[in-house]
Amino acid sequence: MNVLRGLSDVRIALIFGAALALTACEQQPAGEPVVRAELGGAQSGEQLAVTDEIVPEETPTPGAGSPCRSLSFEGVPLTHCIADPETHRISAALAPSSGANFGTIEGWAAGRNESAIAFVTNGGMYGDDLKAIGYFVRDSDRLVELNRGVGNGNFFLKPNGVFFGSNGRWRILDTETFLRTVGDRPQFGTQSGPMLVINGDLHPDIQDDGPSKALRNGVGMTADGKAHFVISDAPLSFGKLARFFRDELDVRDALFLDGNISSLWDPATGRMDGRRVGPLLVVETK
Repeated sequence: MNVLRGLSDVRIALIFGAALALTACEQQPAGEPVVRAELGGAQSGEQLAVTDEIVPEETPTPGAGSPCRSLSFEGVPLTHCIADPETHRISAALAPSSGANFGTIEGWAAGRNESAIAFVTNGGMYGDDLKAIGYFVRDSDRLVELNRGVGNGNFFLKPNGVFFGSNGRWRILDTETFLRTVGDRPQFGTQSGPMLVINGDLHPDIQDDGPSKALRNGVGMTADGKAHFVISDAPLSFGKLARFFRDELDVRDALFLDGNISSLWDPATGRMDGRRVGPLLVVETK
């Protein structure tokens, strides 16, 4: 009697085990690795490597779609924004000199179509009236003549320079070269100083990392025609900013825009700096 019962128990166990095996074949547990062939770098005729990889569910990246990125250079946090002539246009503007939020990017932005803006930054030095102290062209209208004067302050640390452009072709030239070689009035232009990088070399009077530290920003041009805007998110020296342009971005020419009031509006991330500004550089999507 016990033997028969034992045989029955074995038969039941076998049947139950087979059912479990069938169930396992029909439904894989969550989290199984996905086998993927890695294509990158394989030459024609080479065997593709196969790796087991868990593919995570994609989640939106904060600030996705922004032309700006946060990074660090020699311990200083920076924001780097790129204007590409294929997808962007650049114009000059002035922050409002009166009214609510006067002298700020926010004051200028009021009522504008935010979706058309890639980013906006301060665009050069200004006087008490918030107007540019150097050459300034807005919509092909020259508001201020080229300033070749001598004086104190960063603007007059020669050579200073001009950032300008028309029809998607943007350039930075030192002031004297601009005077000698540019005959046609550009669609936008702003003069500031000093130059940070000149033909791939640092400004001769700028130390690698001098003692003066401040929030600072500038713009540089690379050989592919893109304009690179950099703003520090903590105080840094002229030299460190200049070396970032030259060594990290491979910029041939870069121009200092201003310090301490340096400001950025990046609609994609919601960043809106509220410091007092005058001239603006507006980068829009085409």
